[in-house]
Amino acid sequence: MKKLLSLLLITAITVSALFAGGSKEQQKGEKPFKMAAIFQTSIEEPWDGAIHAACEKVAKEMNITYEFAEGVQAADFEKVVREYASRGFNLIVGDAFLAGEEPSRRVAKDYPNVAFAFGSEHGPQEPNYSVFDNWIHEPAYLSGIIAGMMTKTNTLGVVAAIPIPEVNRLVNAYKAGALSVNPKVKVKVSFIGSWFDPAKAKEAAVAMIQSGADYLYAERFGVFEAAKEAGVYAFGNMADQNSLAPDVVVTSCIWDVYPLIKKSVESVKAGTWKAANLKNWSMMAAGGAKLAPYHGFDSKLPAKVKDKVAAVEAKIMDGSFTVPVDESEPVSD
Repeated sequence: MKKLLSLLLITAITVSALFAGGSKEQQKGEKPFKMAAIFQTSIEEPWDGAIHAACEKVAKEMNITYEFAEGVQAADFEKVVREYASRGFNLIVGDAFLAGEEPSRRVAKDYPNVAFAFGSEHGPQEPNYSVFDNWIHEPAYLSGIIAGMMTKTNTLGVVAAIPIPEVNRLVNAYKAGALSVNPKVKVKVSFIGSWFDPAKAKEAAVAMIQSGADYLYAERFGVFEAAKEAGVYAFGNMADQNSLAPDVVVTSCIWDVYPLIKKSVESVKAGTWKAANLKNWSMMAAGGAKLAPYHGFDSKLPAKVKDKVAAVEAKIMDGSFTVPVDESEPVSD
């Protein structure tokens, strides 16, 4: 514990823990189930925030111990993962994209009896390292339908992080959805080169608005302020972000990580955990992705727009329509 506290003080990582008492395991004299999450950004950032929210919900519901570390820098990532593994955590989850990829996989090899589940663009690693990703291209497609039917300029925009597959497929799905209802649409795309830089995201959004974009997909945090100032509209990403800008956010593409985290805990508890791609638990059919409520826009959107979205959503849910997965790097029209 002293080693962990020292490490956290040196690296200025914020660590929080939720301790559950009186669990069935404790009543039986067994060790309580412990889950940890490790994030490269602050949990204010929507991607890591979605995982954290799911972990908190599962921890409370299943009465287990949960700890997390946020803002973990590349140089410290392996040390933090290894610390949790050495402390006997049963399940370790988090964000391994880019800097966390190799460090987390190295630790997993040294602790084959610990279950690891990390966000990654690569495949699982035997015997204990599973991977997942946010597969919210389906609600992104639905958002594109709304934008394509509502735009007055036929110019849409997307402010995104970095052109990697998981980001590219959201941008391309949004564009595909718009084109499915409006072939005249043009889409401006800007990558800010960072996972969390609200000022840069706002700057990119302002440039798009000046070029005529009136509906923006805010793949990154920071777009809403520019939209509010210009009187245009936006779509949230990862969570229901309407409360951040009620007059701007039409709806949001939600990544609900709860099904994935709950299934993972249940699997570890049952002794059935194995390295796997957990993709299906992030899809709409499993409840892992969804379109947020329209909130104040429910009365503003024409019935034909809402009906079109509902019809396509129903087809996605019953499997009669599959949203294309296009992970090629998008370019501005």
